[in-house]
Amino acid sequence: MSPRPGPTFPDWPQFDDTERRALDRALTQGQWWRMGGNEVDSFEREFAEYHGTRHALAVTNGTHALELALQAMGVGAGAEVIVPAFTFISSSQAAQRIGAVAVPVDVDPDTYNIDVTATAEVITPRTRVIMPVHMAGLVADMDALDKLAADAGVRIVQDAAHAHGARWRGKRVGELDSIAAFSFQNGKLMTAGEGGALLFPDADEYEKAFLHHSCGRPRTDRGYHHRVAGTNMRMNEFSAAVLRAQLGRLDRQIELREQRWPFLSALLSRIPGVRPQGGDTRADRNPHYMAMFRLPGWSEERRNLLVDRLVERGIPAYAGFRAIYRTAAFWETGAPEESVDAIARRCPNADAIGRDCVWLHHRTLLASEQVLTETAEIVADAVAAG
Repeated sequence: MSPRPGPTFPDWPQFDDTERRALDRALTQGQWWRMGGNEVDSFEREFAEYHGTRHALAVTNGTHALELALQAMGVGAGAEVIVPAFTFISSSQAAQRIGAVAVPVDVDPDTYNIDVTATAEVITPRTRVIMPVHMAGLVADMDALDKLAADAGVRIVQDAAHAHGARWRGKRVGELDSIAAFSFQNGKLMTAGEGGALLFPDADEYEKAFLHHSCGRPRTDRGYHHRVAGTNMRMNEFSAAVLRAQLGRLDRQIELREQRWPFLSALLSRIPGVRPQGGDTRADRNPHYMAMFRLPGWSEERRNLLVDRLVERGIPAYAGFRAIYRTAAFWETGAPEESVDAIARRCPNADAIGRDCVWLHHRTLLASEQVLTETAEIVADAVAAG
C-alpha cells in the first residue's frame, strides 16, 4: 500500500525572474569576482542598511563568517569562547579551528537560547568571547548578555545564522553593538546555496576582517603587499546577485511566518506530550527559521522514529541538533578539559533537547492555515503511534 499523500508546502529555495535577471546582470558585467564587479559591494551595502549598521562583509559561508569574526577580534590559541551546547557544530568549530577552546554552556529549556546564569558560571580569565546563537530566529537575551560581557570584560559575537531580519526590543541585529554572523546556506531564510556575511559596529574591525578574508591583501593592492596572514573567503558576484534578490522578498516572508507560527504553535501545544518552542516578548521580530517543538522525556531513538514517520507523510521534519559535546568532532581539537559526562551534568537542558527536539523547515510556515492544520494532525497521529 502506498503512503497517504501529505500536505503540499511551498518550494524552497524560492526564486523567480528577479534572480534570473540578477544572474544575467552579474554575468554580463564582465567581472565575476568581488574585486572587479559590483554585486558583492552592492549586496553588502543593502544588507548592512537592512540590519541597521554601516559595515557588512560578504564571505563564502556562515562558518567562515564566525571564524573571521573571532580572528578580527584577535581570538586565537589559548583563548576561550563560550558557546551554547545546543547549536549547530559550526558555532564551536569556528573557535576550535583558529586554536581557541570552545566552552559549552546550557540553554533555556523553553527558548533553547543560551542560559545567561550558566554562562556567568564558566567565565575565566581566559574567556574572550561569548557567542549567543539566536535559535530558530529568536534573539537571545541581549540585555543580560551585554551586561554580563561588560562586567566580565569580554566581547560578544552573535551567531545570527537563523536571524535574518530579527529584532530585539525594536533594535535590528546590526544595531545591537556587537559583531553578528549570518549564513546563506541552502536551507536558510535567504540563500544562494552557500554564503555568509558579517555585520560590524566598528570600522577598524571591519577593515581588519576584510584583509583576513582576502588573503591579507588590501583592496587597491597591485604589488602583492599581503599585510596579514589571511585566506580566501571572498564571495563571488553570482552569489551576491542572487542574495540581493533574496533580500528583496525577505520582509514578505517574515511577515507571513510571524502570522503562521502562533497558529501552528497553538495546534501543536494541544497534542499531548508536545511542547512548542517558547518566545520572548522582547524579541519583537522573529523570522522563524525553524518551527521547533520538544517531546520531553522521549529518547533519541524514539524521536528519530517520529521524524521518520513525519518525513514519510510529506512533512519537512528534522531531528534537533545533537549537543555539541556529544559529537566526535567537538573533541578533535580545542575542547575543554572536561569529560562528556561532566559537561552533560552542567548542561542538562541541552542534553535533553538534543534527544527530544524536532524541527520543521521554515517553508512550513509559508503554507496556508489549512495545510498547517493538516500538518498538526499528522504530527498528532505520529506522536500517538510513537
